[in-house]
Amino acid sequence: MSVARVTEIISSSKKSFDDAVENGVKRACKTLKNVQSAWVQDQKVMVQDGKIKEYRVCLKVTFVLED
Repeated sequence: MSVARVTEIISSSKKSFDDAVENGVKRACKTLKNVQSAWVQDQKVMVQDGKIKEYRVCLKVTFVLED
């Protein structure tokens, strides 16, 4: 039997939502062991002078706890 935990992280990118997700998952895998999945809970953009300055995503990252 395995037990999993979910943690929430926020990641950003100046390029796109996809890039923000990639950055978040990559960073989570540096700290957390056994990352199994990530769910995009929310997306938003930061706007400055009428243009998109930054893409942000809120991720729920699931990882399996070790015995």
